[in-house]
Amino acid sequence: MKKGLKRGTHLTGQLPKLLDVYPTIIPPLNPEFRPAILVDHNYQDAVKESGKGVPLVIGIERENGLISRFETEILPPKNNADSFNATLLYVDRLVKFLLWARGGWKLYIGGPREIGDYLRNGYAQDGLHSFESNLMSRIYEKPFEVVSMKASDIPAEKQMESSLGGHFDGCRIGFDLGASDYKVCAVNNGEPVYIEEMPWNPKVEPDPSFHLNHIKNALEKAASFLLCVDAIGGSSAGIYVNNKVMEASIFRSVPEEIFDKQVKPLFLNLEKKWGVPFQVINDGDVTALAGTLSLGKNAMLGIAMGSSEAAGYITSEGRVTGWLNELATAPVDFNPNAGRHEWSGDYGVGAQYFSQAAVDRLAGVAGYSFPSGMDLPERLKYIQGEVENGDQRAIQIFETIGIYLGYTIPYYKEFYDFQNLLILGRVTSGTGGDIIRAQAKKVLEKEFLELAREIELYVPDEKSRRVGQAVAAASLSRRL
Repeated sequence: MKKGLKRGTHLTGQLPKLLDVYPTIIPPLNPEFRPAILVDHNYQDAVKESGKGVPLVIGIERENGLISRFETEILPPKNNADSFNATLLYVDRLVKFLLWARGGWKLYIGGPREIGDYLRNGYAQDGLHSFESNLMSRIYEKPFEVVSMKASDIPAEKQMESSLGGHFDGCRIGFDLGASDYKVCAVNNGEPVYIEEMPWNPKVEPDPSFHLNHIKNALEKAASFLLCVDAIGGSSAGIYVNNKVMEASIFRSVPEEIFDKQVKPLFLNLEKKWGVPFQVINDGDVTALAGTLSLGKNAMLGIAMGSSEAAGYITSEGRVTGWLNELATAPVDFNPNAGRHEWSGDYGVGAQYFSQAAVDRLAGVAGYSFPSGMDLPERLKYIQGEVENGDQRAIQIFETIGIYLGYTIPYYKEFYDFQNLLILGRVTSGTGGDIIRAQAKKVLEKEFLELAREIELYVPDEKSRRVGQAVAAASLSRRL
């Protein structure tokens, strides 16, 4: 976490009765799970039954004047104290999800004055969500604002007009920067002519020349397999805005003052050096793009369950949106006493449900213990081995995650228009992954049958997992 980014003191305690909704299928290792989708449905049913719903329109502005909108209805603030408290928490979690999914520096609130006041206080420098407001200010390089207005005055939706991805004409280079290895490829008119995967350990390196030299050498080697270079594309974990590195785990050891001067413009400088279209985006979006290209299907949401939860989204038109898609920090569980995210400090967010950390936390509930020096990948591998041995405790870990996923897919559908779901990452490997998918399908078929018929779940093959992102990244930019 960069200096100056303060964690908020997030909500705890007891849920308002209106929001305290149990699932029909209870996760065996987390009976207190309160799925956001069920809370949402129960609250919206109450709004409809009251006949007094009032409009709430949420707008979020990000770089280049791009605007996302979300419209809903809420109970009137003066209804009664219990329903007002439920409304505040409902809106709190909704806005938090939208902010991490879309990203932005200005929050427009069209609705009751009390809601605008609550959010303005919450996202103030010393407010409940100061972590988010400070981080968004850093990402978008503007002070975070909350602006209240009439619902009818919220700015119109404005999304990226250009299409990223699917451009394979000419000679291209693609790369993918991971935490333990990086991949690079050379592509000639859609055909990979060179692919290489190389180990590295960038997270412990404080000197950005280490990262730059590895990337430069990889690009130059790939270029040696081509007659020319028409475009370069890359992916990496982190947040990228207009090709600037705003936050990225592979640079976590670089001091802040060096990060701002040398890391933030790193890819802009490489673009100048090569003199060709150069595009770098979040690895989650490139994962979804790789799925779209390999399966020939758009409207794709990709979820990677690795050290954390990564996500990416491709629209029905085959476009990358440029949204943050940081679903690791987006709420999916309304239980106020749920486990807390080590980075944001918030409760009930995706990283605690769809990651190696989720497996580790559930393993403790199931009765497993590990040596303090054993890292998360080794703990996951051990638990996966216990599944293969038929240990019921280990099986329940993956059953629990599968139930989480089954209730979260419909919630993600509230914010992403997808028909295809790509599930990948170490947590989804082997028999444990089969259990996750089976339990997710069970939940969908029992509670969300229409959605179960609409959404297809896919798992990438080994080749796609290993090199697909680099090849997909090569297709990001149009050639000049």
